[in-house]
Formats: sequence, structure tokens, C-alpha cells
Amino acid sequence: MLCFAYGSNMSIRRLQARVPESRFLTVGWLHRHRLVFHKRSREDHSAKCDALHTGDPGDWVLGVVYDIPDREKPILDRIEGLGNGYEEALIRPRTPEGESLEARMYAATDVDASLTPYSWYRAHVLIGARENAFPADYVEGILRTPAHDDPDFARHQNELAIYPEDVLPHGAVT
Repeated sequence: MLCFAYGSNMSIRRLQARVPESRFLTVGWLHRHRLVFHKRSREDHSAKCDALHTGDPGDWVLGVVYDIPDREKPILDRIEGLGNGYEEALIRPRTPEGESLEARMYAATDVDASLTPYSWYRAHVLIGARENAFPADYVEGILRTPAHDDPDFARHQNELAIYPEDVLPHGAVT
């Protein structure tokens, strides 16, 4: 099954730590959507990403298309909170070659624009954008997203432990 990842799962290390048999296919973009950090996490009460449908033809979200084995999809559904803050949407992202793929993505249903992400979560998104050579202005937009320190430093360390130090954004404490 093809899944379009636009947030922390753009990082192959992050996704494969969750669903080890996932396979990168291509990068892509979704028109009439915008990347926002407003999905309320019911676990840690911080903001997570959403590919918000705006309807504006000038808006687009970059992401990564992965092939997720059917046997691992329920694992990812549970981790992402399908039915508990995210719903599954059938979408058609475009590839750099102009192909339109049928894929699924998680779309936020529980949002709060007053929330900000933890710095470790923004780091996952930033690392994924850099791994996939997204344009500098898109990466800068992620960097400009306000983030705050997680009061649970052990969680912060655990989240970033999957990356070698040379991959971590400047200032990411492990």
C-alpha cells in the first residue's frame, strides 16, 4: 500500500524504526494543501504535522511516497493514531516525473492552532526534508516553525537516538 508522508515519517530512519519493511518509492507533492503544525497529540499534548487542505491552487505540501506492507499498516495506524486524531485520506500526489499516484495519508481531525511542536518532532520533519533534498525555502519554512523543549528529556533523547550526530539539526540536544 502506498502512503504519502509529509511530517516526521519523511525521515526514512524514523519510519523504518516504526515499520521496518517500509520502502521508499519517490518524493511527491500534494496541491491545494499546506504543511501546518496544528494536529493535537493525545499522547504528549504537543503539535504534530497536518497536510491541511486549503483549496488554494498556490498551496502545496511536499512529502515522500512509501510502500508499506499490508501486514505493517496496522502498526503504523496505531502509532499515528488513526481514528484518534487522524483519519485516512485517499489522495493523488504528483511525482517529479509528473505521474499521479494513488496513496493514503493521515489527515488531522483534532487540531489546535495554539499548539507548537516539540523540538525533537520538528527535527524529525526537518531531517526528512533534508534527506529528500527538498527546496531550501521549504526547509526554511520548517525551521521557522516555532518549537519548544520537551519537559521529558528522556523522551527527547529517545526520539533523536536513531540519528547519527552529523544528521541532527544544529542545536538539537541528544
